[in-house]
Amino acid sequence: MSSEPTEVQVRRGVESDLDALTALYNHYVSETPITFDTAAFTPEERRPWLLSHLKDGPHLLMVATQADSRQILGYATTSSYRPKAAYSTSVEVTVYVAPGAGGRGVGSRLYTALFAALADQDVHRAYAAIVCPNEASVRLHERFGFKHLGTYHEVGRKFGRYWDVAWYEKEL
Repeated sequence: MSSEPTEVQVRRGVESDLDALTALYNHYVSETPITFDTAAFTPEERRPWLLSHLKDGPHLLMVATQADSRQILGYATTSSYRPKAAYSTSVEVTVYVAPGAGGRGVGSRLYTALFAALADQDVHRAYAAIVCPNEASVRLHERFGFKHLGTYHEVGRKFGRYWDVAWYEKEL
């Protein structure tokens, strides 16, 4: 048996990913401040989110899997930045890597595929919100050309403390 890491593949998300994606996200909900959601989701509660990323358009879902097992190692999305029509050419990006899958280039592979898929879309800017501290996320975003815009101080409260959120921007 080889100790080499198996190949990571990136593809568009599909409806059958719902349970695994919900479990991955719920890890971040219950164990980290990285998302400001505070209650875990059921797959049915998460279904509208998933379906909104499976339609044609700029709101995408890319999923990284382990090639030999199809185990989901992470995902990246583009979502509406704000609901008003004038914001339609701006997207917010997110990336989540499964526990134990960090350090394998999963986040980089996801963003490479995500930004390649965005190239055919009418999108002008991408924004990322990073709960501080999160140096791994800062490094990933800066590697992909994001620039720090500013920080909202103590904007969210989770786990009995306040958290800062740094905002980053990338021209597309």
